[in-house]
Amino acid sequence: MNTSETTLSKNKDIVRAFIDALFTKGDLGAVDDYLAEDFVNHDPPFDASADREGMRIAGTLFRDACPDWHSEPHLMIAEADLVVEHFTATGTQRGSLFGVPAPAEGRTVTLRGINIFRVQDGHLVERWGRLDELGLLRQLGLTPAAA
Repeated sequence: MNTSETTLSKNKDIVRAFIDALFTKGDLGAVDDYLAEDFVNHDPPFDASADREGMRIAGTLFRDACPDWHSEPHLMIAEADLVVEHFTATGTQRGSLFGVPAPAEGRTVTLRGINIFRVQDGHLVERWGRLDELGLLRQLGLTPAAA
């Protein structure tokens, strides 16, 4: 493996480790460990702030509502200092999510999306993303199902 391939592999490992730590394990310290202090989220989901704290709040939101929240990467592509991740996250809603209480038996919710992270000096410095927010809101009954 040449130096370029090693760097690309390490960058994918950093993204995978961050997502796993924050969203699957619920480790809020992952924000401090993996995100640069000047991290910028160009597409913050669900009206979160565009900084590190916005990511910490997103992690808290999903883990509080769905203690078994798990993000599964389907595809990771690295080029230069960018890593693209296509994923599906799922969990059993046991607490309130966007003001919607969990049914007594819980409910499985799913969020699909694509993230693009820029890695610099072993830290994530930028994120762009598209999440299926509408699909999640439909699962919670906050918007009508597609006709």
